[in-house]
Amino acid sequence: MNDLKNKNIIVTGASGGIGNSIVKKLNESGANILASGTRVEKLEELKTNFNRIKILQFDISQTDKIEEFVENASNMLGENLDCIINNAGITKDNLSIRMNLDDWKRVIDINLTSTFLLSKFAIKKMLKNKSGKIINITSIVGHTGNVGQANYTASKAGIVAMSKSLALEYAKKNININCISPGFIKTAMTDKIDEKFKESIIAKIPSARLGEPDDVANAVCFLASNQSNYINGETLHVNGGMYMA
Repeated sequence: MNDLKNKNIIVTGASGGIGNSIVKKLNESGANILASGTRVEKLEELKTNFNRIKILQFDISQTDKIEEFVENASNMLGENLDCIINNAGITKDNLSIRMNLDDWKRVIDINLTSTFLLSKFAIKKMLKNKSGKIINITSIVGHTGNVGQANYTASKAGIVAMSKSLALEYAKKNININCISPGFIKTAMTDKIDEKFKESIIAKIPSARLGEPDDVANAVCFLASNQSNYINGETLHVNGGMYMA
């Protein structure tokens, strides 16, 4: 992805496993990256390990400060904002009848509302450049549903529909908005899953394995590059064939 060289890109949720891999791949492609997250020590590790990284701690639940965050992040990168990868998100799982309203609202607010606001203020920057890419990370369960995740699945499905609407609104302005929908990926979260349950998940995956964080990162690099310029409002599924749209 040579055309990513010197592109200015914001990555949220950069301190997690998938976020780490996204930052690494973009760094290898020569992009200028603003890595954001809530865990300072993990962000500092990124800055130490990779040579094209700037870091900015930020909690995307602070919706009233998102515009300021996008402004500060863009200023740290340079004049133009070429791409934002909205990767940050949370889970608060429970069966629906046991799920309290606070857990419903928190997941919707962080995963969906904050992603909308980050996209909105990034678009304002990109309109000045007359180009840009927005990549929103969703989830396979946003398409299939999942037990105990009514809030999470609703937020991820909402991101897909929202991204299509944004793509329709700004395609003529040369701004592409797409989603990546990972399946079950090897992360610290999946490492904690009981082995028998993990085996039952793998049995449902035609590729017969969990995905690697790099599988998602490779898809991000493609959608961030000029090679995807005629792809808009789409969801790229990275799940080993577990769900085929």
